[in-house]
Amino acid sequence: MTLRTAAPVLALALVASVATAQVGKHLDLLEPNTATEQQLAAVPGLNTAIAKSIVERRPFASALALDSLLGQTLSRDQRTEVYKKLFLHIDLNAASREEILLIPGSGSRHVREFQEYRPYKALAVWHREMRKYWDEAEVSRLEGYVFVPLDLNTAADSAIMTIPGMTARMLREFKEYRPYDAVERYKREMAKYVNAKEVERLARYVKMQKE
Repeated sequence: MTLRTAAPVLALALVASVATAQVGKHLDLLEPNTATEQQLAAVPGLNTAIAKSIVERRPFASALALDSLLGQTLSRDQRTEVYKKLFLHIDLNAASREEILLIPGSGSRHVREFQEYRPYKALAVWHREMRKYWDEAEVSRLEGYVFVPLDLNTAADSAIMTIPGMTARMLREFKEYRPYDAVERYKREMAKYVNAKEVERLARYVKMQKE
């Protein structure tokens, strides 16, 4: 396969990936609620003490909560460098201006365009709209920082598996109790299998259709 023929194939693969994903993926970006203490300590700008504090305080409910913790020891510029390697996905349908601006390289235009097309039903919709303003490489980079909440009763297996730290076992438990009538019921059922912190970590990625 030549470079000329490989490019369209790669583009199709990226589109297919986006079509099923609800949580953006970035190969070089760690997720602070699931990364090990050793992985966190290895992030440029962090150290063992900061890594330990992240582990002790998680799960973080939002990127702003993580930013508040890191702000105790790191400057704004230092945190921006950290966020090139470590970030908590922001909810495209609920993120505030302040949260969006935590994404490295973002500005007022990102805030305007991200918020203009709300509510998003799928990450693929956001991806398509953002391609009006940025090229594929940049939209794919930004995608690693965002997610669209999954509907507990209708999300496909492939979409559920994009939740950071999701396992085949938890996928099975997600589906076992359908249909859910409330997120609180989902939390109650998942608490049979994982601790309260893990329940809360997973819950930030899901919703009920009526919510």
